Amino acid sequence: MFDSPLSASAYEVLGVLPAVDEEALRKAYRLRLRQTHPDTGGDAAVFIQVQRAWELVGTPDARAAYDRGHGFADAPAPEWSGWRAPAAQNDTRPRARSHGQPGGWRRERYLTLIREWAGRGVTLADPYDPALVRSAPHGIRRLLADALAEEATARIVGDLGMGYTVWHDVAAGGRDADPEAKLDHIVLGPSGLYGVLSEDFGGPVRVRRGDLIGDGVDGSPVGTLLARMRVMARAAGVRFSGAIVVLPDEDVLSVIDEIGKVRGIPVAIVARSALSTVLRRGITGSRSMGGNEVFDVRTRLQQTARFV
Repeated sequence: MFDSPLSASAYEVLGVLPAVDEEALRKAYRLRLRQTHPDTGGDAAVFIQVQRAWELVGTPDARAAYDRGHGFADAPAPEWSGWRAPAAQNDTRPRARSHGQPGGWRRERYLTLIREWAGRGVTLADPYDPALVRSAPHGIRRLLADALAEEATARIVGDLGMGYTVWHDVAAGGRDADPEAKLDHIVLGPSGLYGVLSEDFGGPVRVRRGDLIGDGVDGSPVGTLLARMRVMARAAGVRFSGAIVVLPDEDVLSVIDEIGKVRGIPVAIVARSALSTVLRRGITGSRSMGGNEVFDVRTRLQQTARFV
């Protein structure tokens, strides 16, 4: 929750400054509990955030560890960073076929912009230093948050096994299209063909009228995903079974929210921890695929997919 480049710090959730004393911190926590408790008209998602914030800073030991890890102490540990690219794992299990670089375009864009923002000619010892990231403009932090979300989804899909194929960062437009106009992931397996959007809005989201709303939500994420899926479906001559939006567990009230068909396509809003379950079983109303069809769709996509 608080490891996201976009999320508020534990102190911000509790409404205090990082240097506040223990007694004031405890009072702030109790106040925020009363303000956000669902029984008194508060927001359940924010109530959970307040509880989690207290777990992180509510004791001297926990608070010291949090300050060291999140860049709020005077001398944060330089070796720590929760925002680095994951190291390769020595896992010999058969993995899903994977094409493209998950989060690659956004991570490269982040590195370019964070260096420009910090100052031309300045050599950054660590472009992922938490204190640096949290002080950067929202747009830069958003790039890193989205890259991390895409990388997390890729790890989950990779563990599904060799019966699945996934394409990452697929261009959803012509050769001169904006790199932002992409599909984060296309996942093909026995349960069907899915367009997948990996997001991190930095806070709770909800569904209203077939799309997502929340403080950090811009535009129409579901509508945009479906539009890009249509472009890819026409180009490759394939039919998608459904659409999935993957979000951090802390930002959704339900781990699997099947919101029905939107523009004729079954859509699910899924907590990251439930993604593998949904991809294995499929979405209600989606169409599964037999072996020959999976092979045909894989061939069509492999011939058509271009990467940003």
